[in-house]
Parts: sequence; C-alpha cells; structure tokens
Amino acid sequence: MADLAALVTAITARMQAMPERGRVADYIPELAKVSPAHFGMTVITADGAEYSAGDADVAFSIQSVSKLFALVEALSAHGNRVWERVGREPSGSAFNSIIQLEAEQGRPRNPFINAGAIAVTDLIAEGHDPREGIGAILRLIRALAEDDSISVDGSVAYSETATGFRNAALANYMRSFGTISGPVTSTLQVYFHQCAIAMSCRQLARAGRFLMRGGLCPATGRAIVSPERARRINALMLTCGHYDASGEFAFQVGLPAKSGVGGGILAIAPGRASIAVWSPGLSPQGNSLLGTQALEELAQAMGWSVFNPDV
Repeated sequence: MADLAALVTAITARMQAMPERGRVADYIPELAKVSPAHFGMTVITADGAEYSAGDADVAFSIQSVSKLFALVEALSAHGNRVWERVGREPSGSAFNSIIQLEAEQGRPRNPFINAGAIAVTDLIAEGHDPREGIGAILRLIRALAEDDSISVDGSVAYSETATGFRNAALANYMRSFGTISGPVTSTLQVYFHQCAIAMSCRQLARAGRFLMRGGLCPATGRAIVSPERARRINALMLTCGHYDASGEFAFQVGLPAKSGVGGGILAIAPGRASIAVWSPGLSPQGNSLLGTQALEELAQAMGWSVFNPDV
C-alpha cells in the first residue's frame, strides 16, 4: 500500500499543475469570483490520522455537499417520512432539472438533486422560523466537525437568493403537488443558507468521519445514525451523489461521495477513510473536475473502491 502522506502530497502537486481546470459556477455571482487555481485535499483515516495538502484549510462554499447533512438531520427528526417526499433512485438528469418533476407528479427522484434537497429542507423547516432550520443543520455540522467556527457565508447566501429563480420554480412546482407543505419562501431561505455554509477540506473530512465508522462519531463514540442508516446513506451517495455523472463516478472512483458546485467533494471509504477535496473548476455536469481526478488516483493507489474485494 502506498505511503498515504506522500501520496496526498504528490496528487495535490499534480492537480495544482494541471492546465485544464474546468469552469467555476459563474451562474452564482459570488462563486464566479473564486479562482480556479485552488486545490486542497484532506484524508482522515479510521485510526484518526489526518493528511492534508494544498489549500486544505481554505474555506469554500460547500453548496450541494450540504444536502448530505440536511438528509441526516431530516432522517433524525422525521425518520421514514423523508421517503414519502423523495425517492432513492438516480435521476440521470441535471441537478436542477424540472422535467422529471412534471413526469412524476412532483416527487423528486432522490434527496441529492436540487428538487429533492428542497423537499428535505422543507421537512427541517416545518413549523419553524427559517433561522431555526438552518441552525439545526449548522449545529449538526459543527458537532460532527468538532468546530464551532463553521458558519454561513452571508454574501453567497444573498447571491443565491437573488439569482435562484430555477430553484424557486422547482419549489413552487412541488408545492402545487403538496410535496412541499410549508411556505416556499421560508423553505428556500433555509435551502439557500445551507448551501452557503463555508468549510475547509479539513473541516469537511472531519464532518464525514461518522460515515466511515458505521454511523459513530469518532470523538465521542455516540451514534449519529444507526449502522444500517449509515450504509444506506453511503449507498445513496454512490448512486446519486454526482447527479447525471454518478454512474461515471462510481465506475472511475468507486466510492460513495457527494459533490457541490463550489468545487468540493466529500468521499467515504467505508471502514477506511473520510476524504475531502476542493477544486472550484467544474465539469459540464457540475462536479469538480480535478477533485474527481484526484479521488480516482487516490482510490486506485490505496485500493479503496467499494468494489475491491479486499475492502
């Protein structure tokens, strides 16, 4: 097995030198300002060792990676009610597509596309002030990362609110079917703010550790979710975590992972490691171009694919 510290350093150096870096998410004005030159990576192993390189301590907008934590919060609060709102199937469509909603009577395919995440967020916001909804998600993330400094980037939240017309359309369309039960404006306020949470690779990898440990928080030994739920969340990440590129990611990398248009990816090697990468330039499907390449190199070198019989 490769020396992990040297491997993380070498992969990061290669990614930093890559000429083709993808395109930043310029449809969100604040994200358009982020330089595509950034690259950071953190790997935390099951024994608690941490390996970081590059811009691993620079905070970035986690965007759709937040959908993972919103799902955990909603499942903890509402259990299987979540699955009355959203499905568990890959979409095969763009992350912000409205076409399937029309064909399937307003029920999103899974909780990791925008429509599904908005429906999940509506459950969290149900009966609460929007500040309480985002507070619940933020408290969960801070507890998982053991870092109370994690916060919402107000500029990004405002930028998304001002330009999020497609998400507003998705939410209103679902409201017409009853998939969303609360006020659309309140649900969207929570959704835009959760997407604007800013974290570094180090913080994000720490927050994901419970999914490599069968649902247990490494710091306290407390169960965040049951082993069965951890397995199922990992399964959803593998099949749905990269939108219409989820199959390609499973083929090339073979790890459960959730991406975001801020350029971050949280990946899990069950029983082995929690991994976060960040490179703001995106593929046409909205996933970090170099982050995906880095994870492919890491998984191959370490033999961490879930399809590897040695894992």
